[in-house]
Amino acid sequence: MMQIKIVLFDLGSTLLYSKDPWPPIFKKADRALAAALQQAGIPLDGEAFYTEFGGFLDAYYAERGDGSVEKTTAVSLREFLSGKEFQSIPEATIRAALDAMYAVTQQNWYLEEDALPTLATLRQRGYRLGMISNTSDDKNVQQLIDRHGLRPYFECIVTSAGCGIRKPDGRIFQMALDHFRVRPEAAAMVGDTLEADILGANRMGIYSIWITRRTGVREEGELAVQPQAVVSSLGQIPSLLEEIESDKGL
Repeated sequence: MMQIKIVLFDLGSTLLYSKDPWPPIFKKADRALAAALQQAGIPLDGEAFYTEFGGFLDAYYAERGDGSVEKTTAVSLREFLSGKEFQSIPEATIRAALDAMYAVTQQNWYLEEDALPTLATLRQRGYRLGMISNTSDDKNVQQLIDRHGLRPYFECIVTSAGCGIRKPDGRIFQMALDHFRVRPEAAAMVGDTLEADILGANRMGIYSIWITRRTGVREEGELAVQPQAVVSSLGQIPSLLEEIESDKGL
């Protein structure tokens, strides 16, 4: 087994967490989206839009299931508006409306207290860091990364919206590995989602670390997907990696 040189992280519910319940925030965000479209001259009923667009997205997510293809929110919004006979809407109008929506949802993402200290420790110990995030909007994730001061720690940031492929598809992991020019055995993946982060890492031969702090799932008992290690906080990761190297006699 090779020495772990690269540590890959998920973003939501791993480095960032949501504090308040999402449904009221989503409603406020969709109203902001509708208001931006109305301001651009697209006559929409704000309340009806919230119900209909929310249902449109729910249907898409249900159809997507565990699929590997990422369709962006921009594409979904354009499809929804086309179904309402609003076609040929400028890209700038779509983007401005989404920016208004994400300006609301971004307020509910908070940085874990041990995130920056852990990332700093890993960098000091010589690990190179990357991020692989499933998201339907790349710009939203990039803004969250900058807003919370995460970018200086990461050499590589890959999003599903940016590349069109979702975890656990191995191709999105391979993109990160290719950036660092390492084999899977030289990398570890830290994430909260068994079906995306852990399953994808396991399939690739990347060392999988399941962080349970925000999962609401007990560590004990039979799991559908088995991580190679379990931590309850980011602060445990440096010592875990040290133990792994010690066990290998490195």
